[in-house]
Amino acid sequence: MSSLLFPRKAKDQPRTTKSLSDSSPTTPSLTSRGLKHERVFRLDSSGAYDREAYDARRENRMAARKKAEEEAGCTDYKKMYEEAMSTNERLKSRLQGSKQELVLVQTQLEKVTQRKITMTERSNERSMLEKEKRETRVLQKKISDMEDEVKIQTELKNENQRLKDENGALIRVISKLSK
Repeated sequence: MSSLLFPRKAKDQPRTTKSLSDSSPTTPSLTSRGLKHERVFRLDSSGAYDREAYDARRENRMAARKKAEEEAGCTDYKKMYEEAMSTNERLKSRLQGSKQELVLVQTQLEKVTQRKITMTERSNERSMLEKEKRETRVLQKKISDMEDEVKIQTELKNENQRLKDENGALIRVISKLSK
């Protein structure tokens, strides 16, 4: 009630910005001149009609402010939701890319591992072949040494036989001479 009789000063009133669609055609614009005119009008006038008009303007202002806050709140929530969804989609795409990269790296790793296994098998085969070659060389050398020994042995047997024959002949000659 006191607010009707003693209106608040301009610095005490909350500042609101109205768009052209929010202001009613009967309300003056909120300029300093319009505020002074509105105060003078409220102070000079008396009656139920003026009070009803004031209440209607106040309700319109409150409704407009509430609507603006709701729109701002809805817009903020909608914006936050859209940002969250875009972030989520971006992260999903990054995850998908990372999964594809992981699969690619795993296949490359498997190929490299297979190559390494085949290389080690080949190197093992090479080393086995080299070992077998060395063993065959060693065995061939042993065979050639044994063949040489067999030749020497046969020569020695032949010479031994010849010496036995000579020895037998000498014994006979000595026995004939000693008789």
